[in-house]
Amino acid sequence: MPAPAKREAYAADITYGTNNEYGFDYLRDNMAFSPEERVQRKLHYALVDEVDSILIDEARTPLIISGPAEDSSEMYKRVNKIIPHLIRQEKEDSETFQGEGHFSVDEKSRQVNLTERGLVLIEELLVKEGIMDEGESLYSPANIMLMHHVTAALRAHALFTRDVDYIVKDGEVIIVDEHTGRTMQGRRWSDGLHQAVEAKEGVQIQNENQTLASITFQNYFRLYEKLAG
Repeated sequence: MPAPAKREAYAADITYGTNNEYGFDYLRDNMAFSPEERVQRKLHYALVDEVDSILIDEARTPLIISGPAEDSSEMYKRVNKIIPHLIRQEKEDSETFQGEGHFSVDEKSRQVNLTERGLVLIEELLVKEGIMDEGESLYSPANIMLMHHVTAALRAHALFTRDVDYIVKDGEVIIVDEHTGRTMQGRRWSDGLHQAVEAKEGVQIQNENQTLASITFQNYFRLYEKLAG
C-alpha cells in the first residue's frame, strides 16, 4: 500500500490490520528523515485479536528491518568445514559423557560456548586452514568477526535441525515457525545464523543483512496508551 493511502488509513477513527504491518510501519516511521514521511499517528488504543498468541507465544519475536552488509559467504564456507571436528560437551550425569567436549550448548537460550579444550582445537584448525595466523588468539579484538563466524557455524550445527527448525526447498533454507509449524517464506535468521545454515546445507549463501531497526511485538504494543484483547 502506498504511503499516502497508509497515512489516510491510520488517520481514520478505527484502523484494522495485522500486527506485522503495524510493527513494520512503526519501524519505518522511526527511520523516516522527516515527520511528513511518517504514516502512523500517536498510538492511543489497540484491540488485539488472539492477544495470547501475539503477546505470549510470539511476544519475543523480533520484527527486523535490515539492509545489505559486506559479502562474506566464502568465510562461512571455510569455517563450516571446521565445525564437524568439534565434539559437543555432554552433561556429567549423561550416559554419553566422555569427558570434556569442545563446546557446550544452552538449549533454552539457543547459545553455544567453547570450552578451553575447544578453543585450543579450533585455533589449531583455523591456523591449519590459513584463516588465522599462528600465535593469534580467537578472542583478540582483531578476530571479533572471525569469532562471529565460528559462533554462527556452531549454532547452525548444534542447535538447528533440518526438517524441524527449517526445511531446504529449491536450494533455499526456509524457516519453520516453532509455534505453528508453518514455513516462513522470506524470513531469515539474523547475526549470520541463516548464512551459517546455508553453508551447512551446501546451498547458495545469500548476502548477510545488517539490522537497521528492530522491535518485538511485546515492546511495540507496550507503546499504546491503552491495550485490550
